[in-house]
Amino acid sequence: MKTKANFGDRVEVHRAKEVFEGIYLPSSESGIFLLKLDNGYNIGFNMKEVLEIKLIEKRKQKKEHFEIVEDGTKPTIGLVMIGGTISAKLNPGKWGVDWVDTPEELFKVYPKVFEKVNVRVVSPFMKGSENMDYKDWQKATKAVSNLLNDKNISGVIVTEGTDTLHFTSSALSFFLKNVNKPVVLTYSQRSIDRASSDAELNLKCSISVATSDLAQVVIVGHSSSNDDFCYGLIGTKVRKLHSSRRDAFKPVNISPLLKAYPDKVEFLLPHAKRNNKKKVLVDSPFEEKVGLIKFYPGQNPDIIDYYLEKGYKGLVIEFLGIGNIAVSGSRLSWVKKIKEAIAKGMTICASAQTIFGRLNPLVYVTGRELSDSGVIFLEDMLSETAFVKLGWVLGHSEWAKDKDLIKEKMLFNFSHELNNRLLE
Repeated sequence: MKTKANFGDRVEVHRAKEVFEGIYLPSSESGIFLLKLDNGYNIGFNMKEVLEIKLIEKRKQKKEHFEIVEDGTKPTIGLVMIGGTISAKLNPGKWGVDWVDTPEELFKVYPKVFEKVNVRVVSPFMKGSENMDYKDWQKATKAVSNLLNDKNISGVIVTEGTDTLHFTSSALSFFLKNVNKPVVLTYSQRSIDRASSDAELNLKCSISVATSDLAQVVIVGHSSSNDDFCYGLIGTKVRKLHSSRRDAFKPVNISPLLKAYPDKVEFLLPHAKRNNKKKVLVDSPFEEKVGLIKFYPGQNPDIIDYYLEKGYKGLVIEFLGIGNIAVSGSRLSWVKKIKEAIAKGMTICASAQTIFGRLNPLVYVTGRELSDSGVIFLEDMLSETAFVKLGWVLGHSEWAKDKDLIKEKMLFNFSHELNNRLLE
């Protein structure tokens, strides 16, 4: 049935003895007409049963002008927008969300957020974080470094999606050398035009951190489900631990670095301090052929052959407990395959499936056998951080040629990825 209505228009749907009114939505199923009723529920109609679709009102397109004006009396921050829910708004016509077309649209939703600062916006790309890879991390690093080296910029905020935000924070932590000002990654679990969005507090707290005396990479976001304050979490010691809560990100094997409020910052741990005389350098080589896998009971070690055949240079394997997988005496021992892979030039590292705590290969015979095979046990390093670090270490050709140097670099604490004070 033909209709003059487009997605987002108000229509009437006529069936034999019934008439329904609502907003026309796109449907993923062929032959189904989808309508959002005024009570908020959606209803689907088989098009064979629809007699008429009557256009009641065209969707209103609002065009509001909003201009970013700099004020010389306020500090200026850099804002690197690369995607995610914090850069998305509802599109009623699509029954989903779209990226904001311009930075002004973000400011239009939250004009009071940016009252205390000028904002210089850079957007090297806009993506869902699940679509990002190391090349995007490199682009983001370059944009951040350019802003950090601008004497007029107080600090930098990066807005991104939550799903791989902790991968990006690790990448920036390793890729940026001589960090001289705050680098703050923040997010929103709900789109910016929703009344329940967490974006406003996260942005306000991020601005407080971006204008503080910090000189580190941190993730700033809700400390709880309440809108009271945010935590600042070290970029290599943080993980998304909930799929949808506002306080999805938690520190791992360390305390929060700071508490952030819209009007102040309280530091909870020692921190690197701002030094505007430093010149930030980009150090972002990355070996793409690295992998991250999880060991499970009964897993066949032949999976290592797949990675060898595909030319992988390194693997991070999530071990059980304090550092165990099947070894000699098991029907599916991994020791032989690991030794073969290492002999062929592959670097194999171990991280903990448990997330919290540290690996210790010396407690059980299992761990000692694996350690003797050449596996690098990464202590309390997070798996995601280990994956990024391994790609970064192997990306340096001068390091990748020497097994001992690779191990030395993987166990060197470049950016707080290892907590030597954690005893268990």
